[in-house]
Amino acid sequence: MSDKLERGLTALKAQIDAPMAAFFSSCVHCGVCAHACLFYTETGDPKYTPIYKLEPMRKVWQQEYTFWGKLAKALGISKPVTDAELSDWEELVYDSCTLCGRCSLVCPVGNDITYMVRKMREGMVAAGHAPEGLKGAMVRAIETGSPMSVTIDTLKAQLKHAEKEAGMPIPLDVEGADYMMLLSSAEIAQFYEIIPAVARIFHAAGVSWTLCSTAFEGTNTGIQIGSSDLAAELIKRIVAGAEKLKVKYVIGPECGHAYTALRWEGPNLIGRPYPFKVLHIVELLDELRTSGRLKTEGLEEDRMTFHDPCQLVRRGGVLEQPRSLLNMVAGDFVEMAEHGRDNWCCGGGGGVSANERADALRLKVFSRKKSQLESLHVTTMVTACSNCRNMLEEGLEENNMDIEVVGLTELLADHLVEAKPSAQGGEQS
Repeated sequence: MSDKLERGLTALKAQIDAPMAAFFSSCVHCGVCAHACLFYTETGDPKYTPIYKLEPMRKVWQQEYTFWGKLAKALGISKPVTDAELSDWEELVYDSCTLCGRCSLVCPVGNDITYMVRKMREGMVAAGHAPEGLKGAMVRAIETGSPMSVTIDTLKAQLKHAEKEAGMPIPLDVEGADYMMLLSSAEIAQFYEIIPAVARIFHAAGVSWTLCSTAFEGTNTGIQIGSSDLAAELIKRIVAGAEKLKVKYVIGPECGHAYTALRWEGPNLIGRPYPFKVLHIVELLDELRTSGRLKTEGLEEDRMTFHDPCQLVRRGGVLEQPRSLLNMVAGDFVEMAEHGRDNWCCGGGGGVSANERADALRLKVFSRKKSQLESLHVTTMVTACSNCRNMLEEGLEENNMDIEVVGLTELLADHLVEAKPSAQGGEQS
């Protein structure tokens, strides 16, 4: 047995906790999860059945922790998991799973298959079986702080443009601010317009906020590749930045996995609670709306729909807030037939977007999103995740669909009622 395989099998064994054992024991092999996975529904290939993607791990569990499995292994009836098996399963675990959670939602016995795949990836990466694109993103994240090698100098250059566009300074490293805003690499490099949008909204609402030069990246590729140690290292950097600036809140960017990693997995990964609270930018914007501090004017005339980011809505529970915000500015809003917790993934979450090998499959399964959109006759699709935005734009272009994709924060900023000078020469909302 090679050292890598031994490390991988050891990692797989270590991940088999009480929930995993219960999930494997209770699975009735009904196949319901298959019909919740766009990789199965759009290809018809049974190998994409979500629970089947865990077969090597189920085999390890059976052989190591069940009586009949141990006996079968001892008698040579059941062969140990091999490196070739793990290599074969790499495509299923990484290329055809976005960790979207739709399979977990429909499982009749309550098995969290997303949790199981996340655990499976721990063993896969320990055995050296992970996509090269995702490995590269992970290395860049650890070495430069960003999976896209976005440095603080790049951010500062973008901040100069943002300040000019917003007509105001962008706070950086302000100690004692209430909120520390995180960004994703995609927002800095591709959708930088979110920075002036946030600046204008926060200024109008009187929000005390800052960016942090040592912790501006929210994306966590450790979660995506399946390495808790590396995921924890990225979380620690954010926590250190927030503690240094003594903020009360850390705001996740329009990025689903950044939100999941920091809010739901982070404290467990680093082994202690945060001295601050975590909110997604959409949650904060909705709080500003309900308190009357976010004010907009005018309505969009385009027919619009909303794409629910899986990690934000289905996994994170932020369901009503984006719709409440959209209702402020959308004059003709329609829901997809399957929306909210039931919405279909963009196809690129869970690290799939960083895995070039999966591109053809990802674009093929976009047919599910295409079918959702065709009957709506919309001209604009709004979302609240930069990774979704990228994947949706690529899928729409591939299918020659003339639909614009916009970020929710920027859409609100387009209709923002700006702060006005008061009679005393200051400003008021």
